Amino acid sequence: MMTDSKSISVNIRPENLLARLERLPMTRSLILMRVIVGLATLFDGFDTLAIAFVLPVLIGQWHLAPAEVGAIISIGYIGQLVGALFFGWVAQRWGRLNSLLITILIFASMSFACIYAWGPIALMVFRFIQGIGTGGEVPVASAYINEFIGANKRGKFFLLYEVLFPIGLMMAAVAGYFVIPAYGWQAMFIIGAIPAVVTLPLRFFMPESPRWLISQGRIAEATAIIERLEREAEKAGQPLSPVQEDVCIAQSTTKAKEEKGNWTELFSSFYRPRTLMIWVLWLAAYMINNGLATWLPTLYKTVFKLPLDTSLFYSSCTQAFGVAASILCAFYIDKVGRRKWYIAAFSLSIIPLTIMSVMGVVSPTQAWFFCTLVYACLQTITFSLYLYSAELYPTRIRAIGNGFGSAWLRLGSAAGPMIVGNLVAAGGISSVFSVFAGVAFIAAIVCWRFMIETKGRVLEEISP
Repeated sequence: MMTDSKSISVNIRPENLLARLERLPMTRSLILMRVIVGLATLFDGFDTLAIAFVLPVLIGQWHLAPAEVGAIISIGYIGQLVGALFFGWVAQRWGRLNSLLITILIFASMSFACIYAWGPIALMVFRFIQGIGTGGEVPVASAYINEFIGANKRGKFFLLYEVLFPIGLMMAAVAGYFVIPAYGWQAMFIIGAIPAVVTLPLRFFMPESPRWLISQGRIAEATAIIERLEREAEKAGQPLSPVQEDVCIAQSTTKAKEEKGNWTELFSSFYRPRTLMIWVLWLAAYMINNGLATWLPTLYKTVFKLPLDTSLFYSSCTQAFGVAASILCAFYIDKVGRRKWYIAAFSLSIIPLTIMSVMGVVSPTQAWFFCTLVYACLQTITFSLYLYSAELYPTRIRAIGNGFGSAWLRLGSAAGPMIVGNLVAAGGISSVFSVFAGVAFIAAIVCWRFMIETKGRVLEEISP
């Protein structure tokens, strides 16, 4: 059904619009949207890890103690926790695009402010505010991307966008290796300010999420966006399959009319098991991976006495393997399934962690090899959790659910560096791997017992 008439558009049933949205092929607009949002996410990843490569320099310049290093790393994640919770609510009330605009402005401007940090306290203040922007952008962006794509291609489409986050992490590692020795630590934060210049003008080429508009009763606006995408597909010679309305979609839209999205629904009898399960996965995966990633450059330099450039090179290689594993996951997770993949990844990570815990780590090469195995396995989870988390909730609470879930990402990311710092000071590096092996074991059990499979299922079918 195609029409430009607003008076007719407002009479179209929401379930018909959702069915039309599900059948859309990969149009140029959808790919452009992924690129624009992906650029912001790329620099989110860059800013998240940039501090890990700045700290080995600042330790000498500012004479930082291990506790101060852990605090500087963790404060950014605490800010991200605040941003994830607050902007999940903003995105539900005011729309996905308005939230993205504000978050990009915050994290890019604070990256620029970090250039002028004169000591650890100033850097922590700037990193905290920057974290608010970063913490808000990623969960809102993931909800936005998920809401455009049909069930059969959602995993691959979304993860090829989300892989830009680990690429941003790798860029931080590469920039740290080449840029810091040549231009100083401030150059890392100058690079981190780039998205404000690049992505903010492009944001005006993106449409609002039709699913969010439908949930707000703004049917005419949603219809106009879907019709434009349909026309674009037909003009490009991409035939549209017949509209197939699903009973699950109809039930979901009926329920959306009856219920306003509220955070308390996350703890309803239907969604509570999903909520608690996804919180454990967020916490465990990011506690381990960010604990390792943010401390490895410093550990190479302080524990194994490697030169700065060698420490940064080792860490860059770890990030490169994380990106490779993420790309592999993007192409195969729709075939393997979320549940099987997560069980395998957590289980495999236990092996090198246990080896390092029992046998100890006697050389930087050994530490690099085993830590890279762990990081690569868990990176496939950390970068795809936004996909899985968004699939577990309906449109009316998707951004809120993503925000609350990723708040545990921030807690895990804040706890990981602190755990590493305190355990290294108190019991040595082997105790770190013992704790992380235990966390991975618990997460594997939770995956096996509580995860539901979402591959190939319409969002409204998974989450009524």
